[in-house]
Amino acid sequence: MTESGCLIRPLAPSDQIPVMDIFNYYVENGFAAYPERPFPYEFYERMLAGTQGYPTAALESPQDGVIGFGFIKPYHPMPAFRQTAEISYFIRAEYTRLGLGNQMLNYLIAEGARIGITNILAQICSLNEPSLKFHQTHGFQECGRFLGVGQKKQTRFDVVWMQRRIA
Repeated sequence: MTESGCLIRPLAPSDQIPVMDIFNYYVENGFAAYPERPFPYEFYERMLAGTQGYPTAALESPQDGVIGFGFIKPYHPMPAFRQTAEISYFIRAEYTRLGLGNQMLNYLIAEGARIGITNILAQICSLNEPSLKFHQTHGFQECGRFLGVGQKKQTRFDVVWMQRRIA
């Protein structure tokens, strides 16, 4: 149980609908998620498959059920990069700016460190200023930028890579 009264636990098959609803909200409303159209609920299984052996998280409110989710996944399949992981997490819009992102990040970092992860990478759209600031505030530094490689809603954007050493 977190200080907010929410529970953070591993993702479960039963989280499919709320997780995809949260993700698709960000698909349709801004640049936090890259797809241009919502994904079907079945995409959840593929998402989980990509995190096999790595920590996942469902953020559950006693009143509203799953209000956020996150995971870390391998950055690269080669063994030379086994201590580096990529992080992703999303919180329902009405629950942002309440400290829940901090709790999700801290949980995923602690769980990552427990399995030997020493570096966390975040891939962020250059148009997503709140996420860039959030990560910078939490010890991430920009370590790479791919200029103009993305386009969504007829708007070009950079992909910004940020890194945080955790061990």
